[in-house]
Amino acid sequence: MAEKLQVQCCIAGGGPAGMMLGYLLGRAGVNTVVLEKHADFLRDFRGDTVHPSTLMIMQELGLAEDFLKLPHSEVRKLSLEIGDTSVKIAEFARIPAPFKFVALMPQWDFLNFLADRGRRFPSLTVMMSSQVISLIETSGRVVGVKADTPNGAIEVHADLVVGCDGRSSTVRAASGLAVQDLGSPIDVLWFRLSKKAGDPIDVLGRLGANSMIVTIDRTDYWQCAYVIGKGGIGLVHAAGLEAFKAAVAEGAHFLSDRVDELKSFDDVKLLSVAVDRLTTWSKPGLLCIGDAAHAMSPVGGVGINLAIQDAVATANLLAVKLEAGTLRDPDLARVRRRRLFPAKVIQTLQVAVHNRILKPAISGRSAQLKVPWVLRLLNGSSALRRWPAQILGLGVRPEHVRSPIEIPKSGGKSVPP
Repeated sequence: MAEKLQVQCCIAGGGPAGMMLGYLLGRAGVNTVVLEKHADFLRDFRGDTVHPSTLMIMQELGLAEDFLKLPHSEVRKLSLEIGDTSVKIAEFARIPAPFKFVALMPQWDFLNFLADRGRRFPSLTVMMSSQVISLIETSGRVVGVKADTPNGAIEVHADLVVGCDGRSSTVRAASGLAVQDLGSPIDVLWFRLSKKAGDPIDVLGRLGANSMIVTIDRTDYWQCAYVIGKGGIGLVHAAGLEAFKAAVAEGAHFLSDRVDELKSFDDVKLLSVAVDRLTTWSKPGLLCIGDAAHAMSPVGGVGINLAIQDAVATANLLAVKLEAGTLRDPDLARVRRRRLFPAKVIQTLQVAVHNRILKPAISGRSAQLKVPWVLRLLNGSSALRRWPAQILGLGVRPEHVRSPIEIPKSGGKSVPP
């Protein structure tokens, strides 16, 4: 017989949304369990961009100083190469935020940091190797989940279940909530190549006549993304590894002396890009946030930061009621009302980039590459470059931590952040 656990909140998924929400609810004294299906957070080629909005949240939690002691690189400007022309598109120096850069840090370091700091809260439990396999429902209400753990099957009963388990969310699929697919004409192939002295800096993307390559500076290597047509991985494999390496060298010339570091297609990971969102994010007893509510494209690297913003908004709106046992079903819809607009704005921009820039490039329809007039304006004005930096760095509705810190029943001091 499955072991049973009773909590106030059960979070499915220990990604950015799940770990941040777990931390905030644990900090607020809500009896919370996070179920993460993997044994650790070590998965490569995940969202590794920590934007100023997230750094601001870490500062509000009193964590930023220690967090930024972890190995990371900092991006303060962004440029794009279109053919042989380099175009400056964003500068973070003028954005209204205490941190005027994007920190590039392996996502596992970010998640490990939150998990480690969350252990100080007795009301938070993080269970690794614990995979949610189904929901528990009673009379149309979600009252918990069933999960597999190293010690066997368990049932976690909760006042609220939150799906934070990503774009292929088990919780979302089991919920029956309707999904609106916005479509994506692209997939992305991720790989890494070594970094050498003299490599270009600040240039994030390289748009060629029939290719798009993104190079992300990870201090001692380049994390690279090669954009292909949706479902085109079979064609890439059929052409062979040598053809793929030649395409990478052609798209980013400075990498041509190291493409042989790719020994097989095992070194190249496919990200099937999806852009979608739930039409309703909740049902009685259940809420979805992050990619489980709105799957994002990797364009702009904003997915991790939107997920964290969702978590902060969820804690701001629900933590007090969860802790007091007064949460009601209509409260869950407030999260969607708060976070839908930012998700829609970013997804609209991403779909536009897909259809107007990336799709023509990878289909070979951009034989005559021209710099769009908007990018020419940005390239000529440092003041204008503040605005794309602000949209990327802060989003359109940045959240601030307003969830409480637990005050012990004895009336002692507040638990430190």
